[in-house]
Amino acid sequence: MLSAGSNVGDRHGHLQSVADELGDRLIGTSHVYVTAPWGGVEQDDFYNVTLIADDPGRDPWDWLRLCHLLEWRADRVRDVRWGPRSLDVDVIACYDPGEVESQHPDLLLPHPRARARAFVLVPWMQIEPEATLGGAVVRDLVAALEPAEIAGVRRTDFSLTPSAR
Repeated sequence: MLSAGSNVGDRHGHLQSVADELGDRLIGTSHVYVTAPWGGVEQDDFYNVTLIADDPGRDPWDWLRLCHLLEWRADRVRDVRWGPRSLDVDVIACYDPGEVESQHPDLLLPHPRARARAFVLVPWMQIEPEATLGGAVVRDLVAALEPAEIAGVRRTDFSLTPSAR
């Protein structure tokens, strides 16, 4: 499961590039949501989306490399932690068939902060409410968040569909 966000340039276009790259590996995508930025850095709101992809030939490291490639193609700049970005794509969880765990500093799985981030969980709940993250059901994780946190994740009418190749 991947989470993508953008708040610089063509936000929708950057997210669409992720869906386009996933192509027929994309088995589910949420609507695009607008969310306030995290981390206290002054910046524009983000567009966020959750994407569920499947490719038996890829392991978690392959997904991470793909995320980095997509960010690089979108001219992602990493000047300020939690700062503005053209594209941020994170591996939130991998399943093979159970949930994959990794404690490697470059690939922590499941994503260590996803359980507390409404901008990840709310879109994910839209497409897969019974999914689990670290043994907890996504629907239950959302219910445990502060109401103000959930209210800050606003669904748009935008959705993503991979372009035909």
